[in-house]
Amino acid sequence: MRLAAIDIGSNAARLLIADVLESKNEKPLFNKLNLIRIPLRLGFDVFEKGEISKQKKGMLLQTMKAYSHLLKVYDVTHVKACATSAMRDAVNSEEIIRKVKLETGIEIKIISGDEEATLIYENHIAENLDKEHSYLYVDVGGGSTELTFFDEGKLKYKESFNIGTIRLLKEYVENDAWEELKDHLKKNTKSLRPIIAIGSGGNINKVFSLSKKKEGKPLSLDLLKDYYKELSSVSLEERIRLYKLREDRADVLIPALQIYINVMRWAAIDEIYVPKIGLADGLIQSLYEEIK
Repeated sequence: MRLAAIDIGSNAARLLIADVLESKNEKPLFNKLNLIRIPLRLGFDVFEKGEISKQKKGMLLQTMKAYSHLLKVYDVTHVKACATSAMRDAVNSEEIIRKVKLETGIEIKIISGDEEATLIYENHIAENLDKEHSYLYVDVGGGSTELTFFDEGKLKYKESFNIGTIRLLKEYVENDAWEELKDHLKKNTKSLRPIIAIGSGGNINKVFSLSKKKEGKPLSLDLLKDYYKELSSVSLEERIRLYKLREDRADVLIPALQIYINVMRWAAIDEIYVPKIGLADGLIQSLYEEIK
């Protein structure tokens, strides 16, 4: 069975295509065939003007047309497309969704922050880790941050906050939003077990790649702080050149680190695992369950 997921975020739109290999008495294996990322940066329009501009609308439509062709080439049987923070906030999102459906056949569903947190948890990473710890999923996007707390083998808490990398870049995050996040973490992540973070999103994956750590090894809070200082000390142009980053990654990496560092500090977490999962992976798992 070949499935696809489309995640239209505030910074980029991703298409993930995967084969699901089924066998009796065993969990299905999700084999990634391709992951394509287009930096549409819808949040730059939406968080400033409240709507998606004509230019970005055109870019989104062309991206969805390209994805539609790839779905045919890969002979995908089922697809699930979701949009998050930027499309949630855009006053013209419904009009764009209609146009995309009309011209590509792809139906986009705008999901709430709560649904987003649930879909990221669909990866069930924590269930396969030891029971001596509690786990906090931290997914940082361009428009929002989703938190899901897993304790005593159970999902205990999930919440979405309008604190994202693009919102921070554009200075649209007030101190009150940070205080709310801090209060939520201190109140809802109490545990008798030590807590480990599970990070998802392109930025934490990039930091993991820069760290040259072996797969499966965690990043420490101190290391994230070091990268924050190091990256903040140079200009955007130098960041791109020194660390071989794309511009659309180089500018959001610092606010992303700021979010991860604050979340880990306020939840008293020393380490974060980066298992290369994201919303698109959760969408694939969710789609498989729906089909079953």
